[in-house]
Amino acid sequence: MSDWVAYIDGGSRGKPGPAGIGVIVERPGGKRAEISRSIGPGDNNYAEYAALLVALEYAANRACRRLRVFSDSEVVVRQINGHYAYRNPLLREIHTLCTALIASFEEFTLTHIPRENNLHADRLANAAIDRVRRRSSHPKRARHVPHLHRTLSLA
Repeated sequence: MSDWVAYIDGGSRGKPGPAGIGVIVERPGGKRAEISRSIGPGDNNYAEYAALLVALEYAANRACRRLRVFSDSEVVVRQINGHYAYRNPLLREIHTLCTALIASFEEFTLTHIPRENNLHADRLANAAIDRVRRRSSHPKRARHVPHLHRTLSLA
């Protein structure tokens, strides 16, 4: 059984501000999925967690048993791996959702990588934010996107 591999990134333009995620999931055999999605207002840490949650949901919904995730967010990697505590109640909630999904995998790793090794996921996250900003500059076309932790059926 081969590992699935995911590269994740989340970003925000403000604290909070428009936020988006970029997720790349590579399946054994070469199949690849790319997800670029706005998640409403949030900060960078929330967006990074949201990207992880979407990658976990995507893989779990497709019977993945072994998942290796790479992220340039030192905060998320260290919190998920038990090296940093979290104090933000919103992060606590999404952290709990992530850890519950992680427990469903036979094997799971989350590894920190330098930002320059995660550029494609970063581009996907920024593209999602840019799409929202373009829509919001045209008020007739703007629409509200609920927070990720309230809408779990995203993958």
